[in-house]
Amino acid sequence: MSRLPGRIRVFTRALPRLALKPLRRRPARLQRILIAHHLLLGDTLLLTPLIAKLRALHPLAQIVLLCPKPIVPIYAGRPFDVDVMPFDPRDPSTVKAVLGSGPYDLGIVAGDNRFSWIALGARCRWIVAHEGDVPAWKNWPVNEALPYPAEPAAWADLATGLVDGPPPRPYQPADWPAPPRASSPDATALAQGPYVVLHPGASTSVKRWPNSRWRELAQFVVSLGYVPVWSGGAGEVNLIRDIDPDPSHPNLAGQLGLGELWHLYAGAAAVVCPDTGIAHLARIVGVPAVALFGPGNAFIHGAGQYWRDAPFVAVTIPDMPCRDQPFIFRREVAWVRRCDRNEATCVAWHGDHADCMNRLTVESVCNALRSILAKIQ
Repeated sequence: MSRLPGRIRVFTRALPRLALKPLRRRPARLQRILIAHHLLLGDTLLLTPLIAKLRALHPLAQIVLLCPKPIVPIYAGRPFDVDVMPFDPRDPSTVKAVLGSGPYDLGIVAGDNRFSWIALGARCRWIVAHEGDVPAWKNWPVNEALPYPAEPAAWADLATGLVDGPPPRPYQPADWPAPPRASSPDATALAQGPYVVLHPGASTSVKRWPNSRWRELAQFVVSLGYVPVWSGGAGEVNLIRDIDPDPSHPNLAGQLGLGELWHLYAGAAAVVCPDTGIAHLARIVGVPAVALFGPGNAFIHGAGQYWRDAPFVAVTIPDMPCRDQPFIFRREVAWVRRCDRNEATCVAWHGDHADCMNRLTVESVCNALRSILAKIQ
């Protein structure tokens, strides 16, 4: 579906309000707060410390989080008493609902500043975002544009800088009530014993680890006395079947929504996955997790200060030479070192995988898994 109808509706509502921007003033009291974005699963979950900080500072305020529709079920328990509003720029009905949900005292734009326009259209009285997004028109509705910090920080932690005040206390799994358990395959029954979830899929082929190494990892899981249980998206059923055709190792790819994945992970001894939203979901659930970082930066998208107590291990090559792009959400930041290339533009593509993933050995991942399992035994 095209974004055009939604954009027309947004600009029609927002442009008249843009003329009043010089008259807007920061509200002295915040009763309603909107967090505007359209991020993928991982980056959406990385907004958690921002929500936690807002709740601590404004215990009586209504906090509304825009959220891609597939992610909404994770918030069914209303962590931090946040209200989630489904939002998809391609779905005019959700655009209309957001525009009609105002007014708000404060609008916070996370990531792409194009969503400052929907914050303006939803009648946010004051809009805050990080500066430097391009092209410039994205920033026009923003009242307060804040720079990225001069010192390195995890993105989850630096997002909290959009709001004045002390950082939130470290995350505890009890902060996030589990979503209702839906009718879905019971991994515990399928595995017939303790299990480790292996999730080989990723949002881009550059983050994929070789199939043969996943197969070796599954064999290692068996040697430790656990059953490997595979999870993945609908398009990854055959991928996992090619990796591990053993019918005694459940393949739940394509069978579970995010709410069901929550319960799959909650029952697991550990989760192993690439640097994807699944790694962030594991931290939310509180399950021990091993994440494989290739093109991504393990510091920027790792646990940070907020999740410093989480049982989480990042496996990476710290000084990968082609992890050299200083950009995050289209901003050039001096201390950022990451890679956002795809298969066609990867400068170190060898065979079927990026060199940064090829350098992650089976031994290093197995050692990380062994160490994280030892801490819970």
